[in-house]
Parts: sequence; structure tokens; C-alpha cells
Amino acid sequence: MLVLTLLILPFVGALLTALAGNRSANKIALLSTVATLLYTLKMYFDFSQGTQVDWSFNAQWLVDPNIMFSLSVDGLSMLMLILTNLLTPVIVLSGLGSSANNSRVFYSLILAMQGAMNGVFLATEGFTFYVFWELSLIPIYFIALIWGRDYSRKITFKFFVYTLFGSLLMLISIIVLYLFAGSLQLENLHRLSLNGLGQTIIFLGFFIAFAVKVPVLPFHTWQPDTYVAAPTQGTMLLSGIMLKMGLYGFVRWLLPIVPFAVAQFAPIVITLGIVGVVYGAWIAIQQDDLKRLFAYSSLSHVGLITAGIFTVNTMGLTGASVQMLAHGVNVIGLFFAAEVIFRRTGTYDLSALGGVRTKAPWFSTYFFILLLGSIGLPLTNAFVGEFMLIFSVWQYNSALGVFAGLTIILAAAYMFRMFQRAMLGNTNTVTQDFQDLNLSEHLTFIPLIILVFVLGVYPMPIIEMVEPVIKQIIQLAAI
Repeated sequence: MLVLTLLILPFVGALLTALAGNRSANKIALLSTVATLLYTLKMYFDFSQGTQVDWSFNAQWLVDPNIMFSLSVDGLSMLMLILTNLLTPVIVLSGLGSSANNSRVFYSLILAMQGAMNGVFLATEGFTFYVFWELSLIPIYFIALIWGRDYSRKITFKFFVYTLFGSLLMLISIIVLYLFAGSLQLENLHRLSLNGLGQTIIFLGFFIAFAVKVPVLPFHTWQPDTYVAAPTQGTMLLSGIMLKMGLYGFVRWLLPIVPFAVAQFAPIVITLGIVGVVYGAWIAIQQDDLKRLFAYSSLSHVGLITAGIFTVNTMGLTGASVQMLAHGVNVIGLFFAAEVIFRRTGTYDLSALGGVRTKAPWFSTYFFILLLGSIGLPLTNAFVGEFMLIFSVWQYNSALGVFAGLTIILAAAYMFRMFQRAMLGNTNTVTQDFQDLNLSEHLTFIPLIILVFVLGVYPMPIIEMVEPVIKQIIQLAAI
């Protein structure tokens, strides 16, 4: 019941938030997310100490077809649950400094999305996974549509079409798996022996669905516009947590189930990932809009994670696991920094900024630390994962490894250029009255800053937690 309780808590919080008044909705939502985080941490400590409890939940959903409602926790899913339930309170807290129309609905949608994402990471049965995958799309669609910028309707529709198309292809793959196996339980699918055509069909359906969510080139065109048009809390959900569903899907559902197809398509996927690294960074250098710059930066970083996953070696999968958490922390912090600037100046345009450091030293310090984490400075959270990913790609193909290493140089170029234009120099009419952080903004940044250093100095708990699962997946993916 531990697992089921973790799944239910966010949905209960969403209901309570929806029934609350608009003035108290954000506080109830924050209390709900903190309660879910504390429960997650309790599960983590029990799990890490090997406490003998039932870490799964199984119930018959349908008899014919044979569909189970199956949830389970292992080291990899525990990492993703920590990511989701650690960052969601920060996302809710970040909204306390701004007012959203009909805030009780806004925050209840955030909590409903948290619950659906928990379901994705807990599911160990194909239909259960698919249901929660689709459920996660509904809240973010309405968050972006209703609370996004004035022009968000067309952009949100494009995002919806992309993700729905990917989901339909995944559903086809799930149906094919059921026809072959007669069950969608992961342990049964691991034992399934398919021919080359069957594996290719299943691979393509799952891969496109996951690649759209990440996104991987060329399935990325919805991402920059959606990140810019969505409200900042929606952008945080998309970039910090939701895209990890696709990366997690690669590891959990592709590598061990269709290993021959993975080996066949790996060179293409790794190349696409590395192209994404260079492309995202190159476009980021040219951006004047802060949110768009961070969107392309995210595209670059997840391209490297994708490439590392498809090397199918211990270094690559471990680095991807570490980097998923680090990327979530950094990208949420960066988008919140953009939101702080927008609250005080009314613009994301770098050309209109300057001199903020002299007016807001605390904000500038936090912003700079997150910048260092994002580019992977040693002793910050992204360094270990980024190093492992680049090394795994180098082992796979030295030429691709060289291009993968460009992520460090290019990230430093566009991040330092951005910081110089926004924070240094002289103030102007836009920034001359820029105020430093208030209490809620400090409280939003502080846990992220702590994680930048803690995960950079001591990442071993993460590595040790995911290592047994990674070894198992590599063994299943061996051909």
C-alpha cells in the first residue's frame, strides 16, 4: 500500500485545492506537495536501508483482455519519484509571488499532473503506463492554453497534436505487444522473443512517442514556442519533469523489450542526439528572449542524455540517471530566474536588460550558481552526469564523442553571454528600479542552490540506487 498511497496523495491534494478558495489555493497546494515529498523521502530511506515491505501493488483491471493495474518501485523509478516530488513543491512555491486567475483550478491541475507523472514512473504494466502517460497530457494542455500568453492557443494545439500523434503510435505498439505476449506485465515482456519486423514496429511506436516528449530532433519543433508561450510554472513542469518521462521510457520500455531494434537504430538515435546538442546550443547563442534561450539550452542537454542512453553501457545509463535529476534542478531554476526578471521589468528581452547585479546581489548570486551548474562546472550537479555521458559516447564513437564535448564549450558561451547582457553593465530605465528577492523567491531558489552543490559534491547515493537496475537492463538489452 505504500506505493498506492504515493500515487493517491497528489490527486487528493488536487481535489482539496480545487474545492478551496482562490486565495488559499496556492497554500493548500504547497502543503499537499510538501506532504507528498515527505512521504517520498520516507519511502526512499526505507528503500535505501532495505526495509522489508511490499514495494509493489497489483490488481486485476480487466479479465478479457488480461489487463493488470500494476505499480512497483525500484532504484530507477525511485529516482524519478524523487525528481517529481522534490521539484513540484518548488514549482508551486515559485507561483506565490504572482497571481493566477482562478488559481484553485491552476494549482489543482499542477497537482493532478504530479499524480499522473508519479503513475508513469510507478507503472510496470503497459496499459497502466499508457493511461498515466495520457493523463499527464491533459493538465499541462489546459495550463498552457488558459494561463499562457495571448497567442498560446495555436502553439498549444500544435503541442497537443504532436504528443497525441506520438501517443497513438505508442498505443499501437502496446497492442502489438499484447497480441504477442498475452500480457503487458514488464516481467513477461522481458521474456518475449520477437522477430526483427515485430521489434521494429514496437520500437518505432514507442520511440516516436518518447522522442516527442523529450524532445529529440526532428520531433522538437513544438518545444521552443510552447516553453515560451506557457506560464512559467507550466514551462517548469514541461522542462523539469515531464520531458524525463520520455527519457525514462527509453530506459524502462525500449532497451530491455526490443534489444535487437535498439541495436539496429542506436547509431541513428545517437547521431540525432548529438546533432541536437550542437543545434540547440548554436540556436541558443543567437537568442535574445530568455525563455527561448533556456528552451534551446534544454534541447541541447537532453540530446546528450538521449545519446548516452542509446550507447547501452553502464557509464551512459548511469550518467543519464544522474543528469536527469541535475537537469531538472537547473532548468527549473533558470526558468524561475527568467520569471523573476519578467515580474520586475515586464520583459524577457536581453537587449532591454543590464546592470541587475548592482540592484539585486542575492538574485544575481543565485542566478550565477544555477548558470555554473547548467554548464557543468566541477563540483556542481551537472558535472558528473555530463562527464559520464560524454565519455560513454566517446567509447561508442570517438568522433561523436568530440561533438558531444562541444556541449560544455557552447553552453559556457551562450550562458556567460546571457549573464553579461542581463546582469552586468549599467542599469537603464527598465532595470533602474529592479528590487532584490522577496521571502518566497528566496525560499524557491535556496533548495535548488543546495541541490546544485550537494549533487555535485556527493552523487554516490544516486549512482548506488540506480546501479542494480541499470545492470539488469543492460543484461536484458544484450544481444
